[in-house]
Amino acid sequence: MFEECQLLGRRRPYLPFRRLNVPMQPGLVVVVEDDAAIADVQRRYLVAAGFGVHTERDGRAGLDAIRRLRPVAVVLDVGLPSLDGVEICRTLRAEGDWTPVLFVTARDDEVDRVLGLELGGDDYLTKPFSPRELVARVKGVLRRMSGPPAPVRVLGGLQLDEGRREVSVDGRPVALTATEFDLLAKLMSSPGRVFTREQLLSSVWGQADYSGGRTVDVHIAQVRAKLGDASPITTRRGVGYAVEEPRG
Repeated sequence: MFEECQLLGRRRPYLPFRRLNVPMQPGLVVVVEDDAAIADVQRRYLVAAGFGVHTERDGRAGLDAIRRLRPVAVVLDVGLPSLDGVEICRTLRAEGDWTPVLFVTARDDEVDRVLGLELGGDDYLTKPFSPRELVARVKGVLRRMSGPPAPVRVLGGLQLDEGRREVSVDGRPVALTATEFDLLAKLMSSPGRVFTREQLLSSVWGQADYSGGRTVDVHIAQVRAKLGDASPITTRRGVGYAVEEPRG
């Protein structure tokens, strides 16, 4: 329950840290959390939702477990002994491992949040939080990755294959996180249409909390950087984002 995680969060000097009813999705989730009580709550709720769970309390042990077990998703505390969560995510992405990562942290600092997302994190929660929300966020990322096949979309040299969940520019593969892919796919579903940040948060993240507009901006910046000159994303100031058909 929400109160349960709140109480657990107060056993350490946490600052207040930050839905979707979707079918159960099997698979192993690795939880890396140094607080045993909080890790146990996360484990119990994920198991009740149908997931297998492996927990680690140390950053280096967590990284080794992710490499060895190849989970469907990772729940990663930011503040960990030996190796922090941000460095774990940075290492995984550098190795070409794009397993969805959901950051959990005791800090409610936008700089920390933005850094985690820029390094390839797919979502972010702050303590204390509802364990049901944690399960919903994990399911949400996996639901977006395992949706029904969809058409291949092409804009100039940019190609997005929703069925294979692959993106390429002039035939060169581009590695996107699950959330970055879903964001680009949403924009490319209706070229020329302007999506507000609120619409993107609702459809891509499944959130009704529209205070997370900065999250959208960070992901847009990451997608643009990865696509380079082939990026079709345009900004409509004061409104939102769109993709445009190439001219000529």
